[in-house]
Amino acid sequence: MMHMTFYWGIKATILFDFWKTDSWLSYILTLIACFVFSAFYQYLENRRLQFKSLSSTRHPSPPPGSASGVSAPLIPKSGTRSAAKAASVLLFGVNAAIGYLLMLAAMSFNGGVFIAIVLGLTTGYAVFRSDDVGADATTENSCAC
Repeated sequence: MMHMTFYWGIKATILFDFWKTDSWLSYILTLIACFVFSAFYQYLENRRLQFKSLSSTRHPSPPPGSASGVSAPLIPKSGTRSAAKAASVLLFGVNAAIGYLLMLAAMSFNGGVFIAIVLGLTTGYAVFRSDDVGADATTENSCAC
């Protein structure tokens, strides 16, 4: 039976039919996996934002109205910039997939799974992203998806 409200039992189905918990050991291992994947989500988000800031500082765009902006080519050179963009796109896709999987796991409505995900996101933020003082406000997102 699929629950539509929070419950606190050890029997849960997470994401797939084959990922079922029926003992304390399998339930605790599931909670650890949810915690680790949540912290890993924050780690990947940190790497993606650092990579984005490094690639933008490496190729600064001229300020609007400057003379150097007029002589800049309309089509940027391919190579390192396109590789950086491809890597950034790949990191974003992987991070989005992990975020949506975490959201679906939380939708199992198991209270322990939900708490493990929130604690994992919080711990991951504290460890990997708490020093993002200068991060762009538009990339700051508390949602894991």
